[in-house]
Amino acid sequence: MEYSQLYVKRIRDLCKKRGIAINKLATMSDVKQSTLDNIVRGLTKNPRVMTLHKVALAFNMTLAEFLDFEELNEYSFEDDND
Repeated sequence: MEYSQLYVKRIRDLCKKRGIAINKLATMSDVKQSTLDNIVRGLTKNPRVMTLHKVALAFNMTLAEFLDFEELNEYSFEDDND
């Protein structure tokens, strides 16, 4: 899995677990719908930290909690071709 896809999976998993649609998350996080759509569709590969922070707050999490998940913690940049 590409590094940028890890954020997408995290957002989708949290939305599914909490019953939140992406457009609802945009409202809750005060992140533009188009920005969130671009992240979730994989068009934005490196979302800004401020954007991820707003998304984390919408999930009632700190940024650290949002970024603390198994796939990201175990990611190896040696496997990345960038």
